[in-house]
Amino acid sequence: MSTRPGVLAHNGRMKTNGETDGATRQAWAALGGPEGAVRRLVYRGGGALGAARLPVRELARAAVGVCSLAAAELAAVRAGRPAAEAADGAELAVDEGAVSAAFTSERLLRVEGRAPVSFAPLSGFWRAADGWVRTHANYPHHRAGLERGLGAGRLTPERLRAELAGRRAVDVQEAVYAAGGLAVAVAGSFGAPQPPACVRETGGRGREFGPGPLPASGVRVLDLTRVIAGPVATRTLGLLGADVLRVDPPGMPEADDAHADTGFGKRSAVLDLADRADRAVFDGLLAQADVVVTGYRPGALDRFGLGAGELAAARPGLVLAQVCAWGWEGPWAGRRGFDSLVQAGYGIAAAEAGPDGVPGVLPAQALDHATGYLLAAGVLRALAAGGGRVLRFSLAGTASWLVREVPRDPRPAPGGADGAGAEAWLREGPSGYGRLRYAAPPLAVGPGDWATGPSRWGTDRAAWLPAA
Repeated sequence: MSTRPGVLAHNGRMKTNGETDGATRQAWAALGGPEGAVRRLVYRGGGALGAARLPVRELARAAVGVCSLAAAELAAVRAGRPAAEAADGAELAVDEGAVSAAFTSERLLRVEGRAPVSFAPLSGFWRAADGWVRTHANYPHHRAGLERGLGAGRLTPERLRAELAGRRAVDVQEAVYAAGGLAVAVAGSFGAPQPPACVRETGGRGREFGPGPLPASGVRVLDLTRVIAGPVATRTLGLLGADVLRVDPPGMPEADDAHADTGFGKRSAVLDLADRADRAVFDGLLAQADVVVTGYRPGALDRFGLGAGELAAARPGLVLAQVCAWGWEGPWAGRRGFDSLVQAGYGIAAAEAGPDGVPGVLPAQALDHATGYLLAAGVLRALAAGGGRVLRFSLAGTASWLVREVPRDPRPAPGGADGAGAEAWLREGPSGYGRLRYAAPPLAVGPGDWATGPSRWGTDRAAWLPAA
């Protein structure tokens, strides 16, 4: 049986070879991975991410693929093999059905049989006088900022529609942002190019880890992230054995459904860094952390002495992984954002628009999920190298990679793992929120499920688990 280059026949099914998959090579190179290691990866099966003008399917599988490869690399190094030899080994097969389910995990989630609430009534696309605006008002403080920015009092969807119809899209964007809300004018062209990952060595080495039952066993990860990219990364590190402790400030609770989806593999505590006693507890955690993952906009944590420079100077062997929405340079670097807003502001919504001109969306929160797996892969590679790294990722960097570089697989995408096709990749189990139905992890390395479900947000003790 003949096949195209890079497509392998296996038990009557077609597989894509990671070595010839352009997106996989690009992602692995961006993370500094050794050339040739991607030959271990293959992709098989099908999912539901191909129904887009942009190559979302290829982006998704590449992000999961390099995360799987980085996990295998760390496991090999911990077993005593040199990093250069970690490229050798058994085939790592990533199933695209599992990838599709994982990338739509927030939609597939059921909490005691109930479907989650994804977007609030005031979140969405709205026609402005000269184009379109995308708003995000899922959290009470963002809704309040939207209402302050528009100066229209308590809003309903009908009132919001009427308010925006007579205003310029950019005027809405700037007024709402200045008031602490979130609104973005839908861009008609792609934003400025950005890299999908930046890796900088800081010197020094972290703790050394010997062989363990899982690639990240014993690694302590301090998780300072919120929806969705950072929590996806840290739940992945938790799957691979890390002790992940998420810390949030009081007064800004995570949405229950969001934490039920991304709280696997970690514990969740609340600390006020402006309180002396809480700050002492936090500093004790930080002193013993191997990895710190932050998900706040650039500069937001600097007032607490948690900027990249301060942390790298104080802890040269620390792995610091940072993720933000709009990138680390440029006029929007300091702005808040979410996947839906970056899709709108970066030109993706316009590229996915329907025949009637209404802006479209990707078939998943793909910027969030892909960035999460890239971040986890970067952390795993940094640990394999001995620590001492600052890693930077952004949703806009992932968007730039998607729209400019990711090549489309010429094969038609088989049907999928969305809705009725996802059963093989769904699991059920208990949690702090009741019984959950949730998407299984998609990695080709590590266990097929998390050891425990998520606890309720903010209810765990702010302490590391005892050393095994």
